[in-house]
Amino acid sequence: MGISDPRIGIALGSGSARGLAHVPFMEAMDELGVRPARISGTSIGALLGSGWAAGLSGADVRELSYEMLGSINGLFGRLFATQMRSLKQSFRTGLSIQLDPQQIYDTFTPPGFPETFDKLAIPFTCVATDFKSWHQVVFYEGQLRPAVAGSLAVPSLYRPVQHMGRFLVDGGVTNPMPLDAVASDADILIGIDVNGDPQDWPATRVPSPLDIALGSAQIMAHSLIANLIAAYRPDLYFRPRIKGVGAYEYWKVRQIMDAADRDKDRFKYALTAKIESFIAAQRKIS
Repeated sequence: MGISDPRIGIALGSGSARGLAHVPFMEAMDELGVRPARISGTSIGALLGSGWAAGLSGADVRELSYEMLGSINGLFGRLFATQMRSLKQSFRTGLSIQLDPQQIYDTFTPPGFPETFDKLAIPFTCVATDFKSWHQVVFYEGQLRPAVAGSLAVPSLYRPVQHMGRFLVDGGVTNPMPLDAVASDADILIGIDVNGDPQDWPATRVPSPLDIALGSAQIMAHSLIANLIAAYRPDLYFRPRIKGVGAYEYWKVRQIMDAADRDKDRFKYALTAKIESFIAAQRKIS
């Protein structure tokens, strides 16, 4: 029997702006010359994971993130333009401050992006939540745009995506780090948790209603991730220490990636050790 490389499954978790911390881990695997056998993602992990699966490198994603999110004016200019493109629809259905996640997907994916899962270079799975049934919905085939957009649709801030008879909302509601989607055929299972850490609240500041809503979602995600880790124990689990970044402060992209960069070399070392152990075990058997 020949010696084979391990099949690596990696789950990219939800975390809104903090999800940009996935990029250094993507870069680390690229720099090692290691290609995942399968990628799964939820929410922003679904958006970044689909780009990686489509053939973008981690370095490509970093450059695009700096270009598109590097300033508050640049970010909100894009979001405002996206909202205005749906103005006619807004007048038909009632004016809403909610963003359309499918148009967000269009804005933040490069031209020529694959339209279907089967056109991706790496098998990819994303998770959304069906608001009707309260269950997660796992997508690995068919149209990519509604699946990823549905996974992105944070309740209240984004409209649900109507797709295949479902109302899709943020996958992080049910599965914030989809280890289960890649665990079954992975020799090395990796989970990247970008949910972040509790904020340091000054004694004089009372959290706003939005702070409470988003912070509560973060707390629930933390509990769900703990259960996922217990059920599908990853071989490598990394949780970059991200503090002082609000859920939608995407313009802090450099601060977020700097925080994750501190784990990059440690991740490379740990992954290399796991790969070497896997290969050494095969040599003993053969």
